[in-house]
Amino acid sequence: MSRLTFLYQMDLPHRAVAVYTYLHDRVNKNGECWPSVKTIAGDIKLSPATVRRAIKDLKKASLIYTEQRYRTEGGKSSLLFKIKDEF
Repeated sequence: MSRLTFLYQMDLPHRAVAVYTYLHDRVNKNGECWPSVKTIAGDIKLSPATVRRAIKDLKKASLIYTEQRYRTEGGKSSLLFKIKDEF
């Protein structure tokens, strides 16, 4: 059985399942990755607004944690995503 079977047992919208699966496939050994919302949207063929809603869904379900990253000049960079993978 898949390690992600728990996703289908939760009351999550399809967009959230798609984004979680995308992030899960890209995390490092610490469970972290940092793709931009635009990259996620382009790769899984969703709009950036839909990806943002999915991120909110996943945060509400405590499946991911995000942290804003900043460039050295002070501007915003992509989010750091940390996923919860142990159930």
